Amino acid sequence: MKLLLIHTGGTIGMAETPEGLAPLKGLVEEAIAARLPAGTVLTTAVFDPLLDSADVGPRHWNRMLETIRSHPDAAVIITHGTDTMAFSGAALSQALAGENRRVILCGSMLPLGQEGDAEGNLELAISAATDSEPGVFLAFAKRLLAADGLVKHDSHAVDAFRSQPQAAQEAPKQRTFDDRKLAILTLSPGIPADALKAMLRALDGAVLRIFGAGTAMNDPAILDVLSEAVGSGKRLRAVSQCEAGGLSPGAYAAGAGLWGTGIENGGTETPEAALIHLWLN
Repeated sequence: MKLLLIHTGGTIGMAETPEGLAPLKGLVEEAIAARLPAGTVLTTAVFDPLLDSADVGPRHWNRMLETIRSHPDAAVIITHGTDTMAFSGAALSQALAGENRRVILCGSMLPLGQEGDAEGNLELAISAATDSEPGVFLAFAKRLLAADGLVKHDSHAVDAFRSQPQAAQEAPKQRTFDDRKLAILTLSPGIPADALKAMLRALDGAVLRIFGAGTAMNDPAILDVLSEAVGSGKRLRAVSQCEAGGLSPGAYAAGAGLWGTGIENGGTETPEAALIHLWLN
């Protein structure tokens, strides 16, 4: 088996220093190599510097994609911090749709060598990489989760992730990420229309987290801001603030004004998946 390891950073590859936990080069690479089945040919691609996942963004997704595509015959393991794992999972899942690749994301809540979850997650990732089923998955807490709809459900527990079912992905219009200005915005009671307008003015598009199954405040000023943004060519894609269940436009009269603005229905998409959809489609 040919295996490509892309080590981006994160807790899994950190060690204690006088200043606290910090990335240690070689830690993940050695742990992977020591656990590989006989005959495995390992290639490593290590980010320099190693990143806290809070710093991961579109240019890093492009780097991962370029590296994956330059090794077309290899299964792939990507070690990554947990804080933005859901964004990277959605990014890789959608960008690689239709390319028949198998990619296993892996991270941990505690570093290697601390009798935590890191070793078990790595072993699961190696085992999962030997399967031929295409797709992007997360090896975490003894479970293999579809990475297209990841949610970091808990900030401390070892079983930190859930995966919400997503609609089947077609090949996207773009295969890499450009420098468009996109963001996730949340409607909240009392949000000023002028604040929302100012945020949208600075963006090329946005994911809008709305209430429940698809409602929003019936505030004419807010609705005017959204209509104006859509009318000017900005793409606004709505998702629910609820972790599961998705949107059902038209189910409640309270959502009529919102859907009349022309915003897109993100359905069951997570906010992370909806953001990636805007970037690639």
